[in-house]
Amino acid sequence: MSGTGTKTGAATRAEYCVVACAEAWRGAGEILASPMGTIPMIGARLARLTFSPDLLLTDGEALLIGDAPAIGAPPRVVEGWLPYRQHLALVTTGRRHVMMGASQIDRYGNQNISCIGDWARPKRQLLGVRGAPVNTLNNPTSYWVPKHSTRVFVERVDMVSGVGYDRAAAAGPSATRYHRIPEVVSDLGVFDFDTPDHSMRLRSLHPGVTVEQVAGATGFGLTVPDDVAYTRDPTAEELRLIREEIDPKGLREREVPA
Repeated sequence: MSGTGTKTGAATRAEYCVVACAEAWRGAGEILASPMGTIPMIGARLARLTFSPDLLLTDGEALLIGDAPAIGAPPRVVEGWLPYRQHLALVTTGRRHVMMGASQIDRYGNQNISCIGDWARPKRQLLGVRGAPVNTLNNPTSYWVPKHSTRVFVERVDMVSGVGYDRAAAAGPSATRYHRIPEVVSDLGVFDFDTPDHSMRLRSLHPGVTVEQVAGATGFGLTVPDDVAYTRDPTAEELRLIREEIDPKGLREREVPA
């Protein structure tokens, strides 16, 4: 394996997850980041403060903010107003990269946040489809899974909320034109769909995680390169920003415990 998996320093698993999420917005330019979840939110703010200074952030409600305040703190700089109706219009232009959660996700990136079990008589009712179909067909959509398991990484999702590569291809050019799932980040590693059939591939392991551990927690066969990289180490400055400026209360460690 390549990378610096033995040189973890003082970084925690949660901090590796933050860095992995931040990398989703590297080189994104002036687009809106829409992170859902504590660690993706920290990651987007870290990206804004380091390698993606043009990234647009919101306060999580209706304001475009010009700074990257600590999680839970009000912004010091407000750049504009982004009410829900304008946010929806922005989605259709493709100028947004959202990182959603996934109650289930399959080998082709189909995501479920609606229900568990048969749709007609579900065992569990979840959030509902929400904006997942429009997200996946109009702007880049990545996913964050804080607890990687066979209950989440499944052979077939019970209901399609976010559209995966196979279903987009079956729907034709109107669906594939802007469809892109850049990456899936979990507490075990980073995954993408850079394979001939757009099935999920293990891109990097977080230090301390093995290929066997990932395979055992995944309900389908992953593509695994011969030389799997490790998720890069956070720099000293990134750790300072995470710990002192963005998440001084340590909320990241609650989402992914050490």
